[in-house]
Amino acid sequence: MTTNNEIIAQKIKSTESLIIASHVRPDADAVGSLLGFGLALKNAGKQVQMVLEDGVGKYAYLPGSDCIVQKPEGDVDMIIVVDCSDPARVGKVLADYPQPDLVVDHHKTNLNFGKVNVVEPEQVAAAAILYDYLPLWGLAIDASVATCLLSGIIGDTIGFRTPNVNAEVLRKAAALMDLGASLSDIYRSELVIKSFEAVHYWGTGLNKVQRNNGLVWTNLTLEDRMKSAYPGNDDADLVNVLSSVEGIAIALIFIEQSKNMVKVSWRARPGIDVSKIAFEFGGGGHAAAAGADIEGTLEEVQNRVIMETEKLLEEKNFSYDRN
Repeated sequence: MTTNNEIIAQKIKSTESLIIASHVRPDADAVGSLLGFGLALKNAGKQVQMVLEDGVGKYAYLPGSDCIVQKPEGDVDMIIVVDCSDPARVGKVLADYPQPDLVVDHHKTNLNFGKVNVVEPEQVAAAAILYDYLPLWGLAIDASVATCLLSGIIGDTIGFRTPNVNAEVLRKAAALMDLGASLSDIYRSELVIKSFEAVHYWGTGLNKVQRNNGLVWTNLTLEDRMKSAYPGNDDADLVNVLSSVEGIAIALIFIEQSKNMVKVSWRARPGIDVSKIAFEFGGGGHAAAAGADIEGTLEEVQNRVIMETEKLLEEKNFSYDRN
């Protein structure tokens, strides 16, 4: 019986040109997985278009980042999507292309929208899945590929701090270091260094932070972004700062994308699954980290989401301990 790995390996072997894409507002795992896979394919002699609708952003430090484009061109033999749970999250870049041939992802809300789907929710990152499978698909992991994959793992585990990190994850990280990835360089670039604009942007959000029982939240408006000159349309990882507040079960951040569209991010402590709420609002993600793009004004979306999130805390009988 032919396995998925054999099917994928044969497809890659017979393919000359490919598109690899990931989700809008890309994080470290999106960029790292896309670049790791893309560079491995390039090293194998393939013609690869690595596509991110919103560009590479702060991940320009990664090898191969200058190869990323915001729109694909022409016909190709194979389409791959990484670290993305549904086709809408890719944006419009694949609108004129057929169903992806391969989807590689670790989100529990993945819709299996590829012809072949390698979806493993138990993995900490799509990059961790690629570490396992690239050699099985006939692709080598050199120092550049290893650097990109390790960046994805570090980003999605917030520096190995998420509850799903185990000894096997650390062994993968060590193996990638043996292959040439620098843990210290990636950690510093990914989690330590922030631009002045990002810190200024954080300040506006922190100035508005609120708390109710086990929930903490804030918002970032279009005006906040303009005043701080922050170039992205995300939260500059402020949600991870909110999630560190003592005694909090869930952190929420609302990022105004337009006057009628808001990006919402949830972060939860172990034992609370916020992916279900995100899915109800048309988004997805993991139990402890999820997101959704929701139509409505900032005030409308904030009220609706807080109400539903508080219901979840009530179901869990969570109470805030001030001591």
